[in-house]
Amino acid sequence: MASKIPMIIVPKDKAVFWMDKHGMWHNEYGRFEHPKMINYFNASIRKDENGYHVYQLTDEFEEKVYFRHEDTALFVVDLTVDKEVELLLNNKTRLPLCPGELYSFNDALYVRTREHRIKFSDRALVKLSKFMEEKEDRLYLTLGGKSYPISDAAPRS
Repeated sequence: MASKIPMIIVPKDKAVFWMDKHGMWHNEYGRFEHPKMINYFNASIRKDENGYHVYQLTDEFEEKVYFRHEDTALFVVDLTVDKEVELLLNNKTRLPLCPGELYSFNDALYVRTREHRIKFSDRALVKLSKFMEEKEDRLYLTLGGKSYPISDAAPRS
C-alpha cells in the first residue's frame, strides 16, 4: 500500500516572503536578487479557493505557502505578436490575449480572465504599446486592422 506524503500548508500571515505591486519577490532582508530563485518562485505560483500560493511537491512532502501580494500575483512578462497576441505570464503560463478583457487602472494595464486579474509588466507594456493609440481621449489596441477600446474599469468576471 502506497503511503501518502504529508501536506504542509503555510497561511499568508506566516509566510516569510511576499510580492510587491511590480511582481518582485521580497523577504525580511529585501528584494530577491538571484534569478534562479525568482524564476523558481514565479513558476511555482498557483491559485486555489484559498488564494495564491507557491506550490512544491517533493518525495517527502507537498507544500502550499500562501503569500501576500500588493496588487496581483500574476504578471504578463512577455508577449509575442503574430496573427494573434500570446501572453507569457510570470508563472510560465501562456495564454492568448482577448482584447476585450484589457483595462487600465491607476496608469497600469491589466487583462481579466475568468480566474485571474493579470497586470502587464513594464517590458510587456512597451512591446504592446506599438499596437496602442489614443483617439478622442480613449486608449485603443489595434490588431489586424481592428481597433479595440481599452476600458477604464475592469470587465465583469
